[in-house]
Amino acid sequence: MAVLPNTTENLSLDTFVRGLWEENPVFVMLLGMCPVLAVTNTTMNAIAMGLATTFVLVSSTVLISLLRNWIPKQVRIASYIVIIATFVTVVDYGIQAISLELYAALGAFIQLIVANCVILGRAEAYASKQRLHTTFINSLGMGAGFTLALLSLGTVREILGSGSLLGIPLFGEGFQPWVVMILPPGGFFVLGAWLLIFNWMRLRKERRLIEQSGAAANAG
Repeated sequence: MAVLPNTTENLSLDTFVRGLWEENPVFVMLLGMCPVLAVTNTTMNAIAMGLATTFVLVSSTVLISLLRNWIPKQVRIASYIVIIATFVTVVDYGIQAISLELYAALGAFIQLIVANCVILGRAEAYASKQRLHTTFINSLGMGAGFTLALLSLGTVREILGSGSLLGIPLFGEGFQPWVVMILPPGGFFVLGAWLLIFNWMRLRKERRLIEQSGAAANAG
């Protein structure tokens, strides 16, 4: 896991981008894996869970950042959980009001956002130490990174497992869906493939930076 700042961080583009790449909650830190594997059998489910988690993450960390100087250290974790649970309740009722079908598809994983390590981890390690605007941008980036990871899995699994994207058929009648992709083992297969791709890209970038540094040192 990347080392989070212990001092006040200056706002920059990296504050947002870190969550997409260097500190991606799924592909780098391997957090929040239950919803990643359980609800990504369709693209719509992945988008809904990603947006719900992002809303709770941003809202709770912003409030924690505002209250960080008033929350006693002895009860900070309990206070964070109460704040997170409040926003999870808002999301829970909101999804019920929007679509009962989507609510049924996501099941208990909406309520389990309370226990998502991504949210509690950012609250404890980042929001409790940083200013409001920095916390907002960083949480937004982490939420975007989490949503991107879910979307990456959900899109592949729906296309291969159902032959459709967002419920729209992509192939002809002769297409034979890979049923395993919409089952739990399919989630592990696709996640493993994305982890391989993500780590290959990261190592390639690091190797390129090392080569550039070596070339610059030789030139100097």
